[in-house]
Amino acid sequence: MNTKKLSIKCLALLMLSMFAFINSASAQELKGKIPATSLGQRIEQDFGLGTVSVKYYRPNTKGRKIFGGIEPYGTVWRTGANNATVITLTDTLQMEGHTVAPGSYSLFSIPGATEWTIILNKNTQQWGAYTYNEKEDLLRFKVKPVKLPAKVETLTIQFADVTANKALLQILWENTGVNVKLSTDIDKQVMANIQEALKGQQKPYFAAVWYYNHNTHLPEALSLMQEADKAQPNFYPTKYWLAKLYLKNGNKPAAIASARESLKLATEQHSQEYIRKASEVLTEASVK
Repeated sequence: MNTKKLSIKCLALLMLSMFAFINSASAQELKGKIPATSLGQRIEQDFGLGTVSVKYYRPNTKGRKIFGGIEPYGTVWRTGANNATVITLTDTLQMEGHTVAPGSYSLFSIPGATEWTIILNKNTQQWGAYTYNEKEDLLRFKVKPVKLPAKVETLTIQFADVTANKALLQILWENTGVNVKLSTDIDKQVMANIQEALKGQQKPYFAAVWYYNHNTHLPEALSLMQEADKAQPNFYPTKYWLAKLYLKNGNKPAAIASARESLKLATEQHSQEYIRKASEVLTEASVK
């Protein structure tokens, strides 16, 4: 490259940096006085034993062609507007099977017609992708975009299909959607937490429900719920869970008796939810 071309390139980079600085400074000066063109949003989701949050700015299509248009295919995108989008994890999780440690990362992407690259970058203090440096990447992986049934005017990042250990992080804009699979293995840590709590004088009765839902340690779960029932003999939610645990441990007569007690107490307290739940256990016990 000759000196003239090098000088032009350096000048262009300098102007981009100045533009980013001026915009950032102006945004700070006017924050709270006039709204930004692309409004910011912070979303947070409890996940596993921690949380996942995303801070980003939300541009609108305004009738423009987005992907393959103002956001060219094959080019690094900030996955939003203004500052680079930042994702923060408080606990270790897997993104599309890749382990990611707790921390904050810039969430960049490279849109494509049939494939996107999702990027986690360790530099979270960036305006746009102007100073993006691939050497600061923590992780890159591929995902497939999908065509949305309806147009999304405002860029939306959201969590969907959330369970205790699985979720989708979705990027939705214009007619394109991208799903990033999140997962976490919490079973070992939860079991360790329960065992530690069991050492104390106040037993963690809630652990019995976790055991039930994960179909593990069922005799211990039943014992815990029996202790809870002794402590609060007129508490219909405890009677309900006791009935479910009796049934899962194979004691149908005890399950029916406990479900009837739960139903009676729930009826007296006008709890429609537990009237329904206790009735369901009675029906289940009767057909087994």
